[in-house]
Amino acid sequence: MCQENRYQRLGLSSFEPVICRICLAKARSATKSVNKELHLAISVVENYAQRHRQENGLTPSVRSAAGTPRVVSALSEGRLNATSTPHLNNIGQSISMAALSTPTIHLNNGTLSRASSRKSLGAQSEFIYPDTIKTRVMGEDCPVCQLLMPKGPHGCVSRLVILHEEAEDGNAMPDLTRPVGAVARAVDNLIKVGYDTCHSSDDKILQQDMPPALQRVEVSSRLLESACTDLRGDPYSGSARKKLIDGSRGILQGTSALLLCFDESEVRKIIRGCRKVLDYLTVTEVIETIDDLSQFVRDITPWLTRMSKDIDGREKELTHVVHREILVRCMDAVKTLSPILICAMKIFVQINEEGQKGVAEAADNRDYLARRMTDDVNEIIRVLQLTTYDEDEWDSDNVTVMRKALSAAQSLLTAALDWLADPRGRPGAVGEKAIRRILEYSEKIASRSLPEDQYAIRHAISEIQSLTDTICELRNAGRYDNQGLAQSCAQKLKDLVGTKESQGVLPYALINAQRTGGAHPAHTTGGKLEQALRWLDNPGMDDGGQGLQAIRSMLDEARRLADQLPAAERNQLLNLCSDIDRLANQLADLERRGLGNSPEANAIRNQLRDKLRELADFMKRMLTDKVVEDFADITTPLKLFVEAVYAPPNVPNRNGNFEDRAQNLQEHANRWTNTGTLVAKCGPSNNKKVIEGLVEATTQVKNMTPQVVKAGKIRLHNDTDYANQHFENLRKEYSDALNRLRSYVDDAIDTGDFVRASETAMRRYTNRCEDAIRDNQSQSMVDNTSQIARLGNRVLMAAKNEADNSEEPSFVQRVNQAASQLHSAIPPMVNHAKQVAINPRDQANGSRWRDANDHLLTSVRGVGDAITGLPTVNHQPFQRRDYEDHRSVQAATPNHYQSSHSLVESVAAKAPSPPVVHHRMIVREEIPAPPRPPPPVEISPPPRPPPPPEVDEEEETRAFWERYPLPQPSTQPILSAAHSLHQELRQWSSHENEIVAAAKRMAILMARLSQLVRGEGGTKKDLIDCAKAIADSSEEVTRLAVQLARQCTDVKMRTALLQVVERIPTIATQLKILSTVKATMLGSQVVIGPYGQPMDGTEEDEEAMQQLVLNAQNLMQSVKDTVRAAEAASIRIRTNSGLRLRWIRKPMWSNF
Repeated sequence: MCQENRYQRLGLSSFEPVICRICLAKARSATKSVNKELHLAISVVENYAQRHRQENGLTPSVRSAAGTPRVVSALSEGRLNATSTPHLNNIGQSISMAALSTPTIHLNNGTLSRASSRKSLGAQSEFIYPDTIKTRVMGEDCPVCQLLMPKGPHGCVSRLVILHEEAEDGNAMPDLTRPVGAVARAVDNLIKVGYDTCHSSDDKILQQDMPPALQRVEVSSRLLESACTDLRGDPYSGSARKKLIDGSRGILQGTSALLLCFDESEVRKIIRGCRKVLDYLTVTEVIETIDDLSQFVRDITPWLTRMSKDIDGREKELTHVVHREILVRCMDAVKTLSPILICAMKIFVQINEEGQKGVAEAADNRDYLARRMTDDVNEIIRVLQLTTYDEDEWDSDNVTVMRKALSAAQSLLTAALDWLADPRGRPGAVGEKAIRRILEYSEKIASRSLPEDQYAIRHAISEIQSLTDTICELRNAGRYDNQGLAQSCAQKLKDLVGTKESQGVLPYALINAQRTGGAHPAHTTGGKLEQALRWLDNPGMDDGGQGLQAIRSMLDEARRLADQLPAAERNQLLNLCSDIDRLANQLADLERRGLGNSPEANAIRNQLRDKLRELADFMKRMLTDKVVEDFADITTPLKLFVEAVYAPPNVPNRNGNFEDRAQNLQEHANRWTNTGTLVAKCGPSNNKKVIEGLVEATTQVKNMTPQVVKAGKIRLHNDTDYANQHFENLRKEYSDALNRLRSYVDDAIDTGDFVRASETAMRRYTNRCEDAIRDNQSQSMVDNTSQIARLGNRVLMAAKNEADNSEEPSFVQRVNQAASQLHSAIPPMVNHAKQVAINPRDQANGSRWRDANDHLLTSVRGVGDAITGLPTVNHQPFQRRDYEDHRSVQAATPNHYQSSHSLVESVAAKAPSPPVVHHRMIVREEIPAPPRPPPPVEISPPPRPPPPPEVDEEEETRAFWERYPLPQPSTQPILSAAHSLHQELRQWSSHENEIVAAAKRMAILMARLSQLVRGEGGTKKDLIDCAKAIADSSEEVTRLAVQLARQCTDVKMRTALLQVVERIPTIATQLKILSTVKATMLGSQVVIGPYGQPMDGTEEDEEAMQQLVLNAQNLMQSVKDTVRAAEAASIRIRTNSGLRLRWIRKPMWSNF
């Protein structure tokens, strides 16, 4: 059967055509009785609907329950006949887990709807329905597949393009009756389905946009038929060849536009449900009675259910993993927060009606929860409308923040205008608050806009704020003659936010920010260090000041970190920053004077390079120490606060104790969030998912802390079931957020470094315990030993996480054994410490505690050795007064993950070696020596054939790139993307590493594609063949990466590798189709485009070129990420896997 109901889309930030292989099939329904057979056949939906009406007299429909026929398609002919493994889905159907990335279209109530594809690396899917006869759908019956890439030599548009080009060389055109006829039949089927869908839809935009696309496809098909007729009369006709190429181009672009209409219509349906939920959330602030609350719950529940169902279905079919994860995260948040919001509204209504304390706190809790849900729904709406994913785009980017703020402001505009239109609208109502929030979002956009846009936005904010204040004053005074002011305010709001009739100041500022984005420093310290080193290693390269900006950004973050450090470390870090700042300014001054290649400049580069690495290492060490200290215990402050909340009313100083515990919780939360922010910005992790998750968790904890305190205050004054439930809801949500924050922080730092830093901190607290024993301070002894125990438990947690994340039996056994020893060492230390605290003068108790504590520290060191796989180097015996020396010792501990050369290869099984016997010799005379074999007899071997000439791929690759000057991204974007991949691969040898070899071939092929696209030699056939070769190499990279992932024992590394590799097959397939579109334009252009390519100047052709550029960039970035993930995953590989993959880092001199 064909693949299930999906197709793939790609393109630009604002417009993206849909490129796919779709089977538009007909399904013939049987009677309603489930006992009768359902047949799945292939044809067109029009024939299906016609037969359905003739046989049953019913409106055509396709149900989604078991036994329902579906329309399915395949991405490639090779997958059509692939084997399938049956599985059961949630409705009992037997399904094979196949290439879920294959694009398809849904049949829903007689119409076509679209969903992006989700990919996997399995075989072709095949559905088996109960009481259903299976029919395999062949690609030859699919109209759109026939248009793009059918089986066989006939019918493919790319074949017509190649035939056209062959005719330009003076050859006679062959008879095109069969291929053109196949294309014409496919187009006719597609047009019938499209018009049927258009007429049955209530989407006005779909009805407006689809007919032009259908007409273009139809006209283009007629051009092909006319060209076929003309060529039969005159095989050398130039006008017929022009019709042929114009028709081919029109069919490809028209099909893309047609499928885009389907997609946008489906997205609009989901967004309508989301906006309905937003409308209900805006009225939460005005519900003040239990009857209104009950009605609100009855109204919003169906829409929340519908939105959840739509989003759950949509996210499973999205191509981009990041978009899928955002939808899942936001939808899960909405599901979690909705009952908490209802509970918060209940407690507000109860307190308000009974006149109890805590009305303001309850209202604040309710508004916070409604605002969080609103933000999540707005984010869902934003992501649903995204058509591309930029690998380098982060949530903290200015443009991304501006997009989110604009989307939120636009969602509030209707409520604001409704309030202004009502002369008796009360101040403080939903509409007035919507205006205030629009102004807040506008200020957020203004702070990230260009200077000229900032002035316009802030001027509009000032005017709207003044008008709103005046309107509120008049309405509070009982004067309702404010329509003139309200109309003026409404118009200014429209001019600010934008409507269908006018663009708006905020959208215009966003567009300007996108246009002038330029190169910015990376978002992590590792990324900034890489940018800085790239600038230092390439003196002649103009990076637009990016390297210098990265250095200055690193220094800014380092100075922020210094503010949180003790005096000694702070001074050391600030001095290091001053040295780097001085060297960077000197080098920049030399380059401005044209002395960038002078001996003085090279000497400064060497010093600066060493200083930058020293800075990165120092920041990493300080952050690890700070994480160890600040996240040793995240439960006790919350636990103490909960105890204060539930304290009985007759407890003395109950309110004062509550305030103290609340202040303590707030102080700890500030430390946690500050450290989390520093780890995200200055930490060693370059994992985008971890960093953005850390930032999100930090923000949530920071915003939730005052809300938990207010909920606790409500419970303090109101001992009711609603108050208990409300506080427990927020407490659990807050506890989950804290655990999530700690988990992200742990993921962002190296576990081995964390264990070593924990050991050093435990030794420091041990010295404080010695001071407490000497000074007879029992409480200090209790506090410091408690901290030692907490740090030991944190090390246990880290060990458990490492063991759970690995599937290597020997590693898991080693870590679990070390963790078990540590687990058994903590209670004795605590028990002996209690005895010491009772009587610090007892020398015997002190000696027993010291022995137990030393055993505990040894166990912690054993956990670190088990995790890193290396023993502690040059570890000195513990001296309780020299704990500072141990910090420097552990800082020098090597990390085997940072080795420059890792080897993964098959290892033959060996028998266990016999025990070693020292100081004696064993002579076994009873075993005679084996007889000596006879001498060899010389036999003349046949002459050896001459060896084939050796091809040095490394030399060929180097020679190829030496012919190319350094490309400029603005004028040669495809070549620049290929060169970027080449730069990434230069550090690795392709010897015995097929992944690197295939990736290097892709970079060379992409450079060749850049030449062909720019019209620098080559033919249409060369362009199409080059794209196919790139797709073949990408398939090889994918196969090898998946094979490596299956042998990786680290779960996180394996998941990361599979996530980055899963996009490659889809993008490569898109590249083949886009290259065919581009091939139709070669030879007919007279204008040079912005990327140096010839073009005819039409908007569609320029758009097609931009799509090809973006596709090439995405493919090169995906391959680059795959190589990085593959190299990381190679560290954790099964030793008996039989996989041979050598990662040999080439010396730096070999790259020049």
